[in-house]
Amino acid sequence: MKVWTREERYKQTSDYSDNYLEELAKRVAQSPFRQNYHIQPNTGLLNDPNGFTYFDGKWHLFYQWFPMGAVHGLKHWYHLTSTDLVQWKEEGVALLPDTPYDSHGVYSGSGFVKDGQLHIMYTGNVRTEEWERVPNQIVARMEADGSFTKFLPPAIAGNPEGYTDHVRDPKVWEQHGIYYAVIGAQRTDETGTILMYRSADALDWELMGEVDAGLPDFGFMWECPDLFEIDGKTVLLFSPQGLEPEGDRYHNIFQTGYVIADDFRMDELKLEHEGFQELDAGFDFYATQTAESPDGRRILTAWMGLPEIAYPTDSEDWAHCLTLPRELSIKDGKLIQQPVRELVALRKKQALSESGLLSEAKRFERSGANCYELQLDVTFLASADHAPVTLDLCEDAVNDKHFRITLDPSAKKITIDRSQCGIPFAEDFGTTRTLSVEQMDAVKLQIFVDTSSIEIFVNDGEGTFTSRVFPEAGETGLSLVAGSTIDYRLKLWELA
Repeated sequence: MKVWTREERYKQTSDYSDNYLEELAKRVAQSPFRQNYHIQPNTGLLNDPNGFTYFDGKWHLFYQWFPMGAVHGLKHWYHLTSTDLVQWKEEGVALLPDTPYDSHGVYSGSGFVKDGQLHIMYTGNVRTEEWERVPNQIVARMEADGSFTKFLPPAIAGNPEGYTDHVRDPKVWEQHGIYYAVIGAQRTDETGTILMYRSADALDWELMGEVDAGLPDFGFMWECPDLFEIDGKTVLLFSPQGLEPEGDRYHNIFQTGYVIADDFRMDELKLEHEGFQELDAGFDFYATQTAESPDGRRILTAWMGLPEIAYPTDSEDWAHCLTLPRELSIKDGKLIQQPVRELVALRKKQALSESGLLSEAKRFERSGANCYELQLDVTFLASADHAPVTLDLCEDAVNDKHFRITLDPSAKKITIDRSQCGIPFAEDFGTTRTLSVEQMDAVKLQIFVDTSSIEIFVNDGEGTFTSRVFPEAGETGLSLVAGSTIDYRLKLWELA
C-alpha cells in the first residue's frame, strides 16, 4: 500500500501523467465493493457534500474530492446534476485549488442563487511555509459553460480575533433581500461554535457574532453548520467533534445532530431549544447538507463516512459515498428523515412479498446481489412474551456471517451489529449501535441495501441507521428469527 507523504498528498493533478487517472479509474472499477445507486468517486476519496442547490431546472450537487487516492490531500470539488434526485450526471471537476487563496485545498461550502445565476461560497485552505493554516471564505459564480469565476480577494480572509484557524464550511441563504452565512469555528479555548455573517450583495460580509445555541462547551470544533426553517421551527444542524459517549449516544469518532427552536432571535442570535439530538444512530454518517426543493421540501444528504477512520477500500485507492437524499420534517420535537419519494424509480421488480405469523426462524429465498429495498412490518402480539426479533442481512449461514438488526420490545431498543459482516473495520469504536424507540408494539423498517452500505429508516423516519459494510462473496442471504409469535409483513424489491 502506498505511503502518502505530505508532498504526495499536495501534488497538483497536472503533476501526474495524462493516463494516470484513467488507469487508476480502471483499477477502482474492479473493486467488489463499488455501489450501484449511490454517489461515489471514480477514484480517490470523497467526503463532504457541497453546494447542494436546485437551480435552472436541475439539482446541483458537489462533493469534496481528492482524486489520487483514499487519503485526505489536495481537495477539489466534483460536480453532478440531476432532474430527479435518483439519476445523477457527472459534470466533472468544478473547482480546482488554483489560486493563492485556496492553494492547499478547496474545502466545504454551499450554493445559492443570486441574480439568476448559481453562486457558491467555500473555504479555501492555505498552508504557510511553517504549515500553519489560513482559512479563506471565497465566493464564486457558475458561468453558462459550467466553469466558475472566483471573486478574489476572499470575501472573508483569515480567521476573526478570538478564533483559531479552524473556521470553515459556510452555509449561505437569502432572507428578505439580505444574505446570511453560518460558518463552523473553534474558539481559542478550543471549544466549538458557529459564526454568523450577513451581506447585502454576497461579496462584502459583516460578522454578526456567534450563534448562541446554549451549548458553551460541547466538543472542540463544530463543522458543517446549516440553519433553516421547517413548519415555522428553526433547525440548526451541525457536526460537533470531541463528544464523549453517553449511554447509547455519541459512539462514533465524531457526531452529527441538531437542535430545534420555536424561533430564532436574529437580534440576539439566540436559539432556545430542548437539547441536542443525534440525527443518525448508525456507524457512518457525517457532514450533512440540505437544500430546498421547488415544492418546498427540505432535502438532506450526507457523507457516508467519517474522518480519521480506515476503510477496507482504502487499499483499492477509493473511499466513501454519499447517503441517499432524504426528506426532512418535524414530528413531536424530532427531525424526521424519509427517503425521497423519487427513489421508487429505482425499483426494478418485486422479488419477495410474504406475511403471516412467525414464531421461529425463516430464511427467505433470493438469488440477487446486495442491491435491494426491503420493507418489514413487525407486530408483537399482545399475548406473547415479547422476546427479541432479529433480521439478518448479508447473511452466509454456513460461515455464520450476517449484519444483524435486533428489535427488543422489552427494552424499547433497536440494535444493529456488523461484527459478523464481511471485512471488519473501525472496531475501536465498537461494532454495535442502538436506537431507543418510544413505542415498539409495532415496528416498521425500510431498508436500502447496496453493495457496501445499509441505510435503515425506522417507523417512517423516526430514527435512522446509516452504515458502511463490506460483505465478502456469498454474504447475500436474508433471514428473520422471532423469539415469540409475531405478525410480520415483508416486501423486497431488486433495485436498478
